[in-house]
Amino acid sequence: MAGQEFSVKFWGVRGSIPSPGPHTAVYGGNTPCIEITCADRCLIFDAGSGIRALGNQIVEAARLQHLELFFTHCHYDHIEGLPFFSPLHSEEFDLTMWSGHRPKPDTQQMVEQYMLKPYFPVGPACFRASVDYREFVPGKQIKLAGGIVVRTTALTHPDGAVGYRVEFDGRSICYVTDTEHIPGRLDQNILKFIKDSNIVIYDAAYDDDDFKKFAGYGHSTWQEGMRLCDAGNVKLYVAFHHRPSASDAHLKAIEGRLKSIRPASLLAREGLILTV
Repeated sequence: MAGQEFSVKFWGVRGSIPSPGPHTAVYGGNTPCIEITCADRCLIFDAGSGIRALGNQIVEAARLQHLELFFTHCHYDHIEGLPFFSPLHSEEFDLTMWSGHRPKPDTQQMVEQYMLKPYFPVGPACFRASVDYREFVPGKQIKLAGGIVVRTTALTHPDGAVGYRVEFDGRSICYVTDTEHIPGRLDQNILKFIKDSNIVIYDAAYDDDDFKKFAGYGHSTWQEGMRLCDAGNVKLYVAFHHRPSASDAHLKAIEGRLKSIRPASLLAREGLILTV
């Protein structure tokens, strides 16, 4: 008997800044946002510019009145789309927003400080949806209705970041973006966190050959993601958080190299849906 639906859709896969244009049309130029569907429930991770299209689809389909939104951290590329998320401007929706990357500001303060004059014309008081702001300490296990378990862990990133592991119906999807590794040493915390997962989405902003130039930026490489997934017995590895300067041709070449080494791998692209 088939299990309940458990899938991930990519709405934004680019890091740092939106990068629209003909050279990024295949993989996409929007910043991070993914949607994980667990039966009839919708979990959203990050609110980069990709969340705008997701919100429009949710409102147009008149579905999923309750939404869960998890932030990895509050750097602009992961929150910049939040004010343009259509469900927030409809009384028909209620949202729970979660963050755990820093003790202060808390989730509500993070949103208020982002949507602050003179940098943004209106504050979160413009939201018509019912919003519940919540925090957690990394390492905490969050249990949601429907048998969904969201595990969390701290990542190595300036100002902090959180990795997520969603477990549902005996399967798992990990979202581990914005983390920096130490060359030659697998991150044992991440390795334990992703072990035996069905899908791992991992920060692959750089290449091993140019990684030294970006030390301290808080990102990793597509090769390191591959090494972690091999060691962690991960079924499918998805390289994520592409650099804004990476053209479709460049990313296609990387995907070819990646698949030649580890066939059960691919690069994230906007619109891609993966069903576990």
